[in-house]
Amino acid sequence: MPNRLAEAVSPYLLSHADNPVDWWPWGDAPFAEARRRDVPVLISIGYSTCHWCHVMARESFSDPALAAELNSRFVPIKVDREEHPEVDASYLAAAAAFTDQLGWPLTVFATPDGQAFYAGTYSPPVPHPGQPSFRQVLDAVTDAWTERRTEVQDTAGQLARAIAAPLTAVDPGSTDAALAGVDLESIAVELLGYEDRRFGGFGAAPKFPVAPALRFAQWLAGSGLLPQALAQETGALVQRTLDQMAASDLRDPVEGGFFRYATRRDWTDPHYERMLYDNAGLLAAYAHRGDAGVAEGIVRFLLSTLRREGGAFGSAQDSESTIDGQRSEGGYYQRSAPDRQGLVPPAVDGKVLTGWNGLAIGALAIAGSLLDRPDWLRAARTAADFVLTEHRSGEQLLRASLDGRRSTAVASLEDYGMLARGLLDLSLATGEVRYAIIARELVDTTLAAGSGIAVFDIPGGGDPTLAGQGLLLPIDPSEGAYPSGTSQLASSSLTLYALTGQDSYRTAAETALAVLAPIAAARSISMGGALEAITRARSPLRQLIVIDDAVHRDGSDTGGSEMDRSERDGSELGALARSAQGIDLVAVVTTDQARAFAESGFEVFAERTRVEGSATAYLCEHFSCLLPITDPEALKAALA
Repeated sequence: MPNRLAEAVSPYLLSHADNPVDWWPWGDAPFAEARRRDVPVLISIGYSTCHWCHVMARESFSDPALAAELNSRFVPIKVDREEHPEVDASYLAAAAAFTDQLGWPLTVFATPDGQAFYAGTYSPPVPHPGQPSFRQVLDAVTDAWTERRTEVQDTAGQLARAIAAPLTAVDPGSTDAALAGVDLESIAVELLGYEDRRFGGFGAAPKFPVAPALRFAQWLAGSGLLPQALAQETGALVQRTLDQMAASDLRDPVEGGFFRYATRRDWTDPHYERMLYDNAGLLAAYAHRGDAGVAEGIVRFLLSTLRREGGAFGSAQDSESTIDGQRSEGGYYQRSAPDRQGLVPPAVDGKVLTGWNGLAIGALAIAGSLLDRPDWLRAARTAADFVLTEHRSGEQLLRASLDGRRSTAVASLEDYGMLARGLLDLSLATGEVRYAIIARELVDTTLAAGSGIAVFDIPGGGDPTLAGQGLLLPIDPSEGAYPSGTSQLASSSLTLYALTGQDSYRTAAETALAVLAPIAAARSISMGGALEAITRARSPLRQLIVIDDAVHRDGSDTGGSEMDRSERDGSELGALARSAQGIDLVAVVTTDQARAFAESGFEVFAERTRVEGSATAYLCEHFSCLLPITDPEALKAALA
């Protein structure tokens, strides 16, 4: 039996390479083999730090007898959801027709044309009450395929058509109405109603940090779009949640960083995997509330555990380790710092994902700027430079790499959106215009590729196998633990509008968000990224530019693109600007940097100079600015 996973980039696929299951990697070949043999395909989707994926691999996929039956009846395909997010999204949408317990491992049975006709999640090796064994599932699916083939194919075809276009376009003339239809006051009240006032967070068990929802609530509280009392309540909700999570078992007190979720309402008994996306989102949230201690713990985890050679970040750290010769779920994390000495820590999935690195780059830039940490800004720049060098070729991005080996998976829309957003945050934090230029190029390429309902689309098209089967979702609106590619591109476009004044960026953002608006309004907890962008779109555009040439500790003024916050002493005006709330665009730059931005088409910086040799602030609303401000007290009054 050939080992088709031996050369995979994904650590998840590599962990299954020696199974007795005759796994195929994702692509056209396994479907062609299924057509040749006239058998269905089994698509098993998971990821490296998924606990129940490991359990099912040990219990079922390592069983030679069960594997022999699986191989004889199906063509089995193994997919890393992090490497192929479009595949995961398409089959999750299909799986929702068969189970409301969506998650991973996701087990999908499909026709040789890729159309799903049954799906489930974890199946045990022996039946449990209300839960058939994996062998029973295989038997039932085989029976349906051989005895009721026409019915199976009809069901699969109907389902494929139903999920192909779940969203509808919004007439350009009704974009404003669609965005205005998102009742932000009602959503704020809804979030307050979801809060667990005893233990913090939202809902009962299992309990997730849902960083995008917290970031949305932070922005909404300071947006000026809520009545004052409700805005204060919303802000207090965020503060309580961040306080309670930081003091809970969800946070590793030794190495820093947050675990993926807790199985109990009081944040105890967490699932101990630590994800890059969770920690990036939470880093930005804690930095915005000024919590240097918690932010430092998160950054320590990112830099000491997830950072790879070259400065980019791996995707996650596993929950399992081996202690005293026994496999332990979370045992490493339950020990104190001295007791961890000498133990081998849980494995890291070192796969570098472009989009998730974009989240980390933006979070480090924000935290480095707000908390005056030049080392964090340097880390953000190093990661950005790696991704731009190794994961970008012309107008197209690469989805993933591992130790210099590049995945064949095409980049997803989240890669373009998350990287563009992160680069814009980095550019504004450091004053380096080149990052904003590249972010603009990324947004422009997705706009050029867009058509119909998809305002933004992937240059060169999405996953070719899904596209060939007609199963590629025109838009994947799903969010939850991290924002969607569409909402990140919309957010980036709003920032580009604030930088350039070009209406095309604002129009693109609002049109894309209008499509997401009905879903976002109905799912406030799980659509935080879209709701934050919608809030930004509906808020008055406020821009704050501070020009300060005395920003080097050695008194020099290089004024060039290589200056970063590591060389800045930070004037009082700059400090006020960086801590301002409810401002859509904040930048503290030198005169030469402002000139470089203006010459690159970022018009908000045009003619921004110091007044009488002093640091000078320009506070603007929709590009209409107050008189230049040089006195910190006057800036405080203007911001108030």
